[in-house]
Amino acid sequence: MPKYRDIMTVLLAPPTVGVCGRRVLKEVNAMKSSQMIRLGVCAGVLATLATIVFMGGERLPATTAVAVERRHGPVRIHQRRENQQYDSYNWSGYIVAGSSGSVTDAKGSWIVPSVNCTATPAGYSSFWVGIDGFSSDSVEQTGTDSDCVSSSGKAGTPTYYAWFEFYPNPGYEIEFAKGVHPGDLMIAEVKYAGQTTGAGHRGSGAQFTITIADVTQNETYTVSSTAPSANESSAEWIAEAPCCGKGSSILPLADFNSIQFSSGTATIGGSTKAIASFGTSLQEITMVGQAAPHNLEAQPSSLSGGAFSVNWVSQ
Repeated sequence: MPKYRDIMTVLLAPPTVGVCGRRVLKEVNAMKSSQMIRLGVCAGVLATLATIVFMGGERLPATTAVAVERRHGPVRIHQRRENQQYDSYNWSGYIVAGSSGSVTDAKGSWIVPSVNCTATPAGYSSFWVGIDGFSSDSVEQTGTDSDCVSSSGKAGTPTYYAWFEFYPNPGYEIEFAKGVHPGDLMIAEVKYAGQTTGAGHRGSGAQFTITIADVTQNETYTVSSTAPSANESSAEWIAEAPCCGKGSSILPLADFNSIQFSSGTATIGGSTKAIASFGTSLQEITMVGQAAPHNLEAQPSSLSGGAFSVNWVSQ
């Protein structure tokens, strides 16, 4: 059987109503490269336009992407401790800040951590690379989750998967054929692809291309979308307690022990550097609890080039 790269270009429209169940983008067979198919995702929701991409005369099967209710939103700051150091309720890791329109690429890799669901049976943890969300209301991002709650809601169940999100649009779980497993090496990139103009479903604004690869399982997924509210003003490498519980509250952080990020680079103002090389533009983010006394939950290590770890401390 030939080896394929899984490539799917999806132009996502903002939904007109809230998420209604698991909305599925499925592979469409027997299509020519110039054809498109409009897939209804939910009553009252704008359809998603999907293109199956061809290469070298062979049809490339599209990995399925399923809309999920969990969100990965902008940083929620508790306080600025000192220059270049912040406490946050939902993020831990590093940010490189730039002026509006200056950030065009963020790359990084990590090893998928296992979760201790005995200690945190209702916990969630997300690990990702992205653009925006520090000084803007949008986030263009892709990553993996290591959760203790299954997709059906069963607590105490170790659950691992990859995803992408053009926040504030819904997030999508990437259903790799071989799945995502603890110990897998992931490589991800979020890249600004220029401005688009259009009307109706496609809309206009900044376009981004996201690529995430499970190197261990030899699977890759690529998706592009227009993000009209993107600011292109920061790059991030983050461990996150995702959203949303009741009232859009942050979900409990799963015990992931430690995650190692590596090969982290960003392109800002046309210059590509390792994370640690950005000087005063670099921001360190520590996660703390939302309720007083705001206990430490996850803490980043010091940087070495493009590498650092985030250590779980408490829920």
